[in-house]
Amino acid sequence: MKKINKILLVIQRSNGDVFLSVSLINSLYNFYKSPDIDLLVNDDTYQVAKLLPNINNIYKFSYTLKKDFRLKQEKNIIKSIFKKYDLSISLTASDRSVIYALLGGKISICAIERDNRKSWWKKLLLTHYYYFDSFQQILINNLQPLKILNIDHDNIQQSINFSQNDHVNISKKFKLKDIGSFIIFHPSAQYEYKIYPKKHRDKLLKLLSSLGVSIIVTGGNSEIDLKIKNEIPSISNVHNFIGKTSIQDYFLLSQLSLAYIGMDTLNMHVAASQSKRIFAIFGPTKLSLWSPWSNSVKMSTSIDIPVQTYGENTIFQADMKCVACGKKGCENTNFSKCLDNIDPTIVFEEVRNWYKNA
Repeated sequence: MKKINKILLVIQRSNGDVFLSVSLINSLYNFYKSPDIDLLVNDDTYQVAKLLPNINNIYKFSYTLKKDFRLKQEKNIIKSIFKKYDLSISLTASDRSVIYALLGGKISICAIERDNRKSWWKKLLLTHYYYFDSFQQILINNLQPLKILNIDHDNIQQSINFSQNDHVNISKKFKLKDIGSFIIFHPSAQYEYKIYPKKHRDKLLKLLSSLGVSIIVTGGNSEIDLKIKNEIPSISNVHNFIGKTSIQDYFLLSQLSLAYIGMDTLNMHVAASQSKRIFAIFGPTKLSLWSPWSNSVKMSTSIDIPVQTYGENTIFQADMKCVACGKKGCENTNFSKCLDNIDPTIVFEEVRNWYKNA
């Protein structure tokens, strides 16, 4: 297993899954002494994948292509990866991801489902497998292949490093010298059911502005982000950067910030990897998989309570029996009642108590 020169890593899930593979990638790269590591990801996670360290090449899969083009795409990917790799690892348990790993690597390691009806053939064909555990945070799931390979690791969520020149450029681009110290507020997410209601956002921003520290509001160019951008009130100390920041810009801004306040999304995990102080507002998302990792205490959480703190992280949830249901909104809608039941004053009090003593 030590004669590994080419590795294929398959991650066909969300931006968070792709980013939370950094620790695995770095461990493989160091242990096997600079092998060529290629990624196979979904096209909507490509911008994050491009930033990952120690990556040689990236294959993109698109679910949006029509049937004829989808078949052509499958053929091209299989042709490109077929038995090209000494080792293939799939962090995704889907049939397609496992098949890619099987076809790509002489040795294959994959996450699989515990349901034997779905995974019996995978157990037969794979060199090694492990069960994807929905009661373990994504970082811990993603590090399972290292156990199989007998590679030591330290359960630390590593971040992505940028040059000093990148930091200087981001400071100039957003005139951070004029802004001074700042806290990031990230109100958006990939899905509407994860969005904190406008009335609560407005109240929270007004309260945060009273701290006397700059608040930088971040977000991308999606329809959801741009809608929120136009709703952000004009308040002193609040700087609306929604639509102005690339993913790389966000990493750099997060590194320079004092803390993160906002939704459970990729940006929260970026802040956690940088060991920033985090105040995360959770709706229906299950904490067992997606609560932010704390590098200082090497843990996440799976306990549902209105307010909890561990390591650098404070999490807010609604005090409702249905939390956290794991559903994509209430009653077949994109709206989550639980988010409407998190008082922004409670969020602010936790932030204020921290900032007073920081």
